Amino acid sequence: MTLQMTSNIESLLGDKAEALLGFNSPKISKDRLHLPGPDFVDRVFMQSDRNNRVLGNLAWMYNTGRLAGTGYLSILPVDQGIEHSGGASFAKNPDYFDPENIIKLAIEGGCNAVASTFGVLGMMSRKYAHKIPFLVKINHNELLTYPNSFEQILFGTIDQAYDMGAAAIGATIYFGSDDSHREIVEIAEAFAHAHELGMATVLWCYTRNPAFKKDKDYHVSADLTGQANHIGVTIEADIIKQKLPENNGGFLALNTGDSSYGKLDKRMYSDLASDHPIDLCRYQVANCYMGRAGLINSGGASGENDFAEAAVTAVINKRAGGQGLISGRKAFQRPMADGVRILNTIQDVYLDESITVA
Repeated sequence: MTLQMTSNIESLLGDKAEALLGFNSPKISKDRLHLPGPDFVDRVFMQSDRNNRVLGNLAWMYNTGRLAGTGYLSILPVDQGIEHSGGASFAKNPDYFDPENIIKLAIEGGCNAVASTFGVLGMMSRKYAHKIPFLVKINHNELLTYPNSFEQILFGTIDQAYDMGAAAIGATIYFGSDDSHREIVEIAEAFAHAHELGMATVLWCYTRNPAFKKDKDYHVSADLTGQANHIGVTIEADIIKQKLPENNGGFLALNTGDSSYGKLDKRMYSDLASDHPIDLCRYQVANCYMGRAGLINSGGASGENDFAEAAVTAVINKRAGGQGLISGRKAFQRPMADGVRILNTIQDVYLDESITVA
């Protein structure tokens, strides 16, 4: 079975297979990392200040779905009805206007948890909250304000999430934005209250500032996203969601000419990372307390090569020492059977023992 899975994954990787599967010289050794495994909650979180209820909900998430007992996570996120608007998100498959179909996709797709809004999960909580871990997204950027702005605002309370039986809450912070200070304080308080009530915490760690776009889009640079991760784990996010890095040198680009921004050490680029995508992702893992908080990367938008792109992202994340993928649009913007297939393709990467941490 493993040979068959590996063959399928290699075919999806195409001409990237050798570079991704053969890479074994990361700048930061895997020996420094706290890697995923069946004992991850006991080995890592039992040493922390998380209470027994948080440990129980983390264990429930890590022991649900096809990846149960591996230490890896496959999460279906569907909050795009708010973040990207309902019509734009569900035009390809309007079945997902119905909250029950979102949850059914997560269950049939073998996911560890389903992440969505207060409204979606609350509408179906009595039927499903005991069948799959609910990850309630508590804040959003809505796109009906004119002109569009980018500001994360709360859509409900931590007590609401607790009352519907949620295993975890999730939130987004736009690091680098004009609104980031309020968001950091607000979400730090929300995470503390969630932990008190026994829920785990997941942070969407996004960078956002027009100045981050220069010769490249440094919103997806390893150094800027890595620092966002580091702030995220500082406010006690148990799991970090981050976009896969596509470049590096955001701090360098923002410290040219008369511009001064943040702090950097050039060894960040020579000793801690190379240009290899697994190395760039490894730097993100390092900033999650060397893997003590799990890094899950985004699946990204749906396009023409979704299966191949999903496999590439999963291989990079796994070989970097990450804990999985949180992939939504690639799964729900197609017929449900195909959505299940793409979720299973992602999970196959983490189930394949021949694909190891670099």
